[in-house]
Amino acid sequence: MDKRRESTTTLSVHRCRFVDYAPSAVTTLAFPPLPLPSVKGKKKTTPGKQPLRFGTLAVGHANGNIDLCEWAGGEHEVQCPQAWVKRKTLSGPYPSKVDSLAFVIRYPDDLGPDDVPTCADLRLFSSGGGSELLEWDLERSCIRRTISSQGGSIWCIAANFSSTSLALGCEDGTVRILSIENDTLTHSRRFDRVKCRMLSIAWGPPVPRTQQAKLKSKPTQDSDESNDEDDEEDEWSDSWLVTGGSDSSLRKWDVTSGRVIDKMSTDKMRGERTLVWAVGVLGDGTIVSGDSLGMVKFWDSRTCTQLQSFQAHGADVLCLTISPEGKAVYTSGVDQKTTQFSRVKTSNSPATKWAQTASRRMHSHDVRSLAIWPPYTPLPHAFQRIFSVDVAPVLASGGLDMSVVVSPAALPGSTVVKIINPLDTSTESTFEDAYHRRLAYTTGGAMKVARSARMVCLMREAGVTVWRIKSRPEEPEEGEKVYGLDAEPEEAYTGGWEKVLEMDLNVSTNLVACEISANGEWLVVSDLYETKLFSLHTDVKDQLHLKRIKDFTSILAAHIPSTSSPPSTGALAFQFTPDSSKLVMSTSLSSYVLVIDLTGEKPRVLRRFDHHRLRDSSHRAVKGIRKSIKDVEMVDGDAETDAEEKGEDGSDFEEEDSSPLIVNIHQLAISPDGQWLASSDERCRTHVFNLDSISHHSILPSFARPVQAIGFEPTNPSILVLAFPNNTVQIYDIESRQFPAWGKEFSDSLPKRFTLAHDPLLGMTFDPSIAVAEPGKPNSRYVLFYGTTWMFKVAFETHARLLGKKRRREAGGEEERPWRDYKMVTHYRPILYVDFLDKGELVVVERPLVDVLATLPPAYFKHKYGAS
Repeated sequence: MDKRRESTTTLSVHRCRFVDYAPSAVTTLAFPPLPLPSVKGKKKTTPGKQPLRFGTLAVGHANGNIDLCEWAGGEHEVQCPQAWVKRKTLSGPYPSKVDSLAFVIRYPDDLGPDDVPTCADLRLFSSGGGSELLEWDLERSCIRRTISSQGGSIWCIAANFSSTSLALGCEDGTVRILSIENDTLTHSRRFDRVKCRMLSIAWGPPVPRTQQAKLKSKPTQDSDESNDEDDEEDEWSDSWLVTGGSDSSLRKWDVTSGRVIDKMSTDKMRGERTLVWAVGVLGDGTIVSGDSLGMVKFWDSRTCTQLQSFQAHGADVLCLTISPEGKAVYTSGVDQKTTQFSRVKTSNSPATKWAQTASRRMHSHDVRSLAIWPPYTPLPHAFQRIFSVDVAPVLASGGLDMSVVVSPAALPGSTVVKIINPLDTSTESTFEDAYHRRLAYTTGGAMKVARSARMVCLMREAGVTVWRIKSRPEEPEEGEKVYGLDAEPEEAYTGGWEKVLEMDLNVSTNLVACEISANGEWLVVSDLYETKLFSLHTDVKDQLHLKRIKDFTSILAAHIPSTSSPPSTGALAFQFTPDSSKLVMSTSLSSYVLVIDLTGEKPRVLRRFDHHRLRDSSHRAVKGIRKSIKDVEMVDGDAETDAEEKGEDGSDFEEEDSSPLIVNIHQLAISPDGQWLASSDERCRTHVFNLDSISHHSILPSFARPVQAIGFEPTNPSILVLAFPNNTVQIYDIESRQFPAWGKEFSDSLPKRFTLAHDPLLGMTFDPSIAVAEPGKPNSRYVLFYGTTWMFKVAFETHARLLGKKRRREAGGEEERPWRDYKMVTHYRPILYVDFLDKGELVVVERPLVDVLATLPPAYFKHKYGAS
């Protein structure tokens, strides 16, 4: 940490640990499948070695939400310290939960065997303990459709490997098969009923269709039509699947007839039924099961006899997953251990057996789900995929301790090449030896601060809580100290606070967004379908009173064209102007940006911007801009905004020949002088609007990743700072419509301690008191970035100095490069939110893991006799 006098900033730091944020337990994880190879060779593999690319990680929670996490690295970067970063949240119905998740490829024929499906290629299904199966619209972040299981509660779901069928294990003892071909969702067939619940399910290896099986009749001389039909038929067929039941047994089912082929019985304890919580299938047909006795068993699917059995866990095995090449199996459950099983060669024969090779405890409570990337596909040996041998697969696990843990999972046998650890946690990359890391839980947009009113606001699933932080005396009392940002946590100010508001709301889904105005007079919250606005009033006794603006929904609905009735008025993001006179919101299901005046008798929509609904234009799609921009002057494609056609309500005119684009606009920022508004969406597009003239100003190039945080620099309100999930920063000058040279220098001179930090950037804030740079103090202008385990303060000088010899050695290099004053503070953790209250007064909201875990029931513990 840099301790030089000239970079010291005196701050009063409020450590807020009274915010009782309760993250939701992780109940299930899912990675997307990979396309099946072509049996006929119609899909050609791209020649040469293919770089490993990382798929979307879906994280299901006990509160019904689903987080979609994207790999923070570039397309060809096989190593990224930040790993998977939450891109957006699918807000679940209130109340609900997520028990099972399954990705499928919407149109498998559109992808080559080497392609990694993106969100645009995928469909996502979930179940939450009820009888309804949900399909999610990943573009609009809402439920697309539902279908009843027709068999009671859904206990498990599994998609076949060709993404054409979905199997449901139901409460009534049946397996229901749904057809999902060509983007449909219909019931296909029902298997025979048995007298137990279907707790787990897995598909057997897909089988290549033979030409004889396809030709059901003798071909005629004119066989062109039949050949065309053959080409359109699936190249792979499903022959069987396996289920684990609540009656101490596994069953192998014939997919065509829906009947039980054979039954495998597990051990029982004192005559009680054993629950088979997890099943999996290998490419050679071997079945793997995990049950409530802690047993992991391997079965021969041909004879349906037990091959091997391991007492691997002290309690229920709840989940298992198989390594990309099928050479390892990972299991976990109630005893918090994750156990690795590997194939080992026997000394007397070329055959291999399974052995328990490693065991690690990476969680403090029950582990509910395991997933691995790349995913495993049980293909015949001739069609097996060949993955990069120099990059370790990544094992993800999640459970009741609310965090996803990721760990490299290479097998120790490979010594030919050095294996890269994608997480960059250590040089080791094997499951047994490598360091794992915890993806921190975050609040998203649930935390807000009202600066002038000194209030802290927390959004829950269906309610809002507001605290007031009491003012600290301007002059320290005798013997009292004022500590800087780098003070020890025990020295930071933990003074008075009081809860002033707690309310529960009637909502359709979990709350999505909230905001409180700087003066504490307005509070706005929204679920996916409705926005609620409240006026706040503090009486002479400092009691807070609120009143709902009841006609606010109808005011918004009049300006949001919608095919639904009533139209959705929900929002994904809010921002009040600094003087609290206007509210800006981005609508959830229609991608509009609304500017609302709050100064009259009732709120009034001033303008509706449609720019995020427009399809990409050639003048602005500039990806990878971070590496190429020095002084790129943007040509504003909307310079004629003032002259464009408007609708009767003052909205922008949309061209009829282009269908609107529905995107999620998660980031809004307003400049300190209230003149500029910046909005950024998940398609990496950032628009700038002028709030004085209520018009569109410019559009930035599309970056390679969506913006994680966005803000304006107080000393120069036309300077827009954009921060990305891989801890990189861009600076844009709105007035000149260009990326200034000093901004490029600023981005390039950021230290590796910041850019390579394992926790991704969550947000940024600026000291509001620095409206004008103080003469003679080069560090008077600065920005404060923060992540879960760090705060990074860096000076906003327009010119960086060259790194001195001593600093070069500390930075691990001898070359001269630009350097600027910075501090990396790591002793506040885990951080939920950071913002300034007043001049030199900082609020740091922490939620220690130990406090979160204290709300959970005790973890499984089994005392060993005779152990001290």
